[in-house]
Amino acid sequence: MGIIVPAILPTSRHDLDEKLARLVGLSTEVQIDIVDGKFASPATWPYGEGAVEFAKESAAGGTLPYAGDLRIEMDLMIRDAEQVTGTWIAAGASRILAHIESTNYLPRLITDLKVKYGHEKGFASDSLSFGLAIDIATDSALLEPYLNDVDYVQFMGIDHDGKQGEPFNPKVLDKIKAFRSKHDDIPVQVDGGVNLETAPLLLAAGVSRLIVGSALWHSPDMKATYDRFIQMTERHGLYT
Repeated sequence: MGIIVPAILPTSRHDLDEKLARLVGLSTEVQIDIVDGKFASPATWPYGEGAVEFAKESAAGGTLPYAGDLRIEMDLMIRDAEQVTGTWIAAGASRILAHIESTNYLPRLITDLKVKYGHEKGFASDSLSFGLAIDIATDSALLEPYLNDVDYVQFMGIDHDGKQGEPFNPKVLDKIKAFRSKHDDIPVQVDGGVNLETAPLLLAAGVSRLIVGSALWHSPDMKATYDRFIQMTERHGLYT
């Protein structure tokens, strides 16, 4: 499992393809952020102009590009995520991340993953893993009823979901430490505001996986920056 995971916020199918191609050979994993413009905004591909094209590809059994080269995580920043998880799994995603604030039907989603896809926590995680994301302003106690069914938890490190380059909110550090004090066996990842300055703080707080967006894509040398992240995680005893 990758410790440093590049994140893509695709503006179009072309943008997604181009960025995935750049990651092949650099990383083994990627998180693709899907934003519907309702739960979070602005909307990303395939919502908006790409919706019809994506629907046709899905109906024809199309898969995500480079699904054979990268382990793909879909971060579903959308309302009613339970309605589309099957589409992304069929397209090649092996990690599905739903935001706890985005749906009133989370038990239905968990049951659906078990019945249709055989997902059980900790079983064949290379085939399908399921995680829950939670915002800084949301009480972590809301996660408790579902922790026996999820493989990992993602804490958001920014105030506004769905945007790269947002400033890091240090309040997330206390949330992570409090969660870790109760659940040291559940992998924790953080998305939002992760850069070379905040990463050591997050690793010290107990984070096992860092989702990195603008700090990589806006870097003049992506590979050099990625390698610096990897070296940092190794100093904390984490290895890919």
